[in-house]
Amino acid sequence: MVEQTDTGKRPDNESLNPDELMAKIWQCLSNVSDPEVPVLTVLDLGVVRKIVLKLDGAEFVSEIDDLSTSITSSPPKTPPEKISVLIQITPTYTGCPAMSMIATNIKLELIANGIKDVQVEEILSPAWTTDWMTESGKQKLKEYGIAPPQAKARVEKMLFDVSNVPCPQCNSKNTEMISEFGSTACKSLYRCLDCREPFDYFKCH
Repeated sequence: MVEQTDTGKRPDNESLNPDELMAKIWQCLSNVSDPEVPVLTVLDLGVVRKIVLKLDGAEFVSEIDDLSTSITSSPPKTPPEKISVLIQITPTYTGCPAMSMIATNIKLELIANGIKDVQVEEILSPAWTTDWMTESGKQKLKEYGIAPPQAKARVEKMLFDVSNVPCPQCNSKNTEMISEFGSTACKSLYRCLDCREPFDYFKCH
């Protein structure tokens, strides 16, 4: 029997420069799904706020706001002897049961990609808002059958106590809320009065 070898093996993490390693971490995070809405990644949701990469004595920080990396101490040795990562995540709401699973899945994804020393820290301030969701994430929600958050619907609800959430199936705004809470606490249950289909609405907050 001839033993097969992997000729497409990726380079060791130690051979990557800080920018390449940070890009690899962001790529790993793009593979981690929300356990409650698996069509979304944690980056789609916007719950990942900051990555702190430590290479020996040097610290590199990358934040979701600009996805840029800043050096906060002296450059590391080449190659670095020790790589550690801290990832800060913000829950969609306080007490969200999915956050512990998300933290575990982040650790498992990074470990599978050769980054062994990983910490995931949950931060509550500033509070998460649906404004942090990506536009592609909102489109994924709609294609999945969940109405994405609507800023206009939130204003209408506040001013006029009405909320015309478009149906993700037929796009009709002739809809009504059945229950303030849907399949999870972050969703409401709606029904379309045209196509008669019920659907979840990802609440705007």
